[in-house]
Amino acid sequence: MGHLVDIVLLGLLMITGFAIARMRSLLALAMLTSIYSLLSASLFVVLDAVDVALTEAAIGAGISTVLMMAAVALTNDEEKTPWHAPLLPSIVVFATGAALVYGTLDMPHYGDPSAPVHQHVAPTYLQDTPGVIGVPNVVTSVLASYRGYDTLGEVTVIFTAGVGVLALLGYRLRRCNIQVPGIRKLVVLRVIAKLFFPLILLFALYVLFHGDYGPGGGFQAGVIFATGFILYALAFGLGNAQRLIPRAFLRIMMATGVLIYAAVGIESMLLGGKFLEYRVLADDPVTGQHLGIMLIEVGVGITVASVVLLIYYGFVSRHCQAPEDM
Repeated sequence: MGHLVDIVLLGLLMITGFAIARMRSLLALAMLTSIYSLLSASLFVVLDAVDVALTEAAIGAGISTVLMMAAVALTNDEEKTPWHAPLLPSIVVFATGAALVYGTLDMPHYGDPSAPVHQHVAPTYLQDTPGVIGVPNVVTSVLASYRGYDTLGEVTVIFTAGVGVLALLGYRLRRCNIQVPGIRKLVVLRVIAKLFFPLILLFALYVLFHGDYGPGGGFQAGVIFATGFILYALAFGLGNAQRLIPRAFLRIMMATGVLIYAAVGIESMLLGGKFLEYRVLADDPVTGQHLGIMLIEVGVGITVASVVLLIYYGFVSRHCQAPEDM
């Protein structure tokens, strides 16, 4: 039964990928890529990679779809006809695919206990996490503790990417209240959005603070938190969303999240430990690990949510018109 599910999901992915390659409408293309991400998230669940599935569903099928649709709104819905023949790109794609397939022939079988990945650092992580870190979710212990330096770099990259995108998009300072046309007539949709808005934020907090014990963490929680405000902005207008969480506040919080992460490392050094050595943050080393991981997860969530919302504000604000034109 498990193999049948894998084959069905893989087949749907191939069909969706082929449809994406053939699609000319950019709006339909954005929706198909969302479906592709959702199918990928389902495949990750089947492979027991629930943390990755949650991230793919929130970012790939959620936020990315909204941003791509906003980008389409700034351009044309139809893709321009390429001036060159599709033969050369097709050859490159098939050659790359053949090289990837050839490269997988030497890979060990899925779940093979003798695979190199299971003989290197993975046994150490699995054996030492319960006693040293005290976090049931090994994924969180690896990302936030064992690979704390890497995760700090990822958060810094997200911050830098947010600054770069905003520099390219610019921002209209006029106060506007852009809404989906005719949204005021969809009373049911507005009521549902108002009902789900606090639930989405509550779920984001659950994902953030439950990341030690189950799938979740700062990255997923930040995207889910931003999704709630984007839903509110779609239903009630950008201006109302900006009154709840202003752009100036988001700019401050975008940097604050990175600073919180770095501050935890500096505090560890001031207490006599190494950078991001959480065990010195409390009398009990395991308690210190819990405290340090929770603090940096909060910092990650703040930066991710702020960057996503600022990028959305940047896209939508380009549609703002002067008050006399609205």
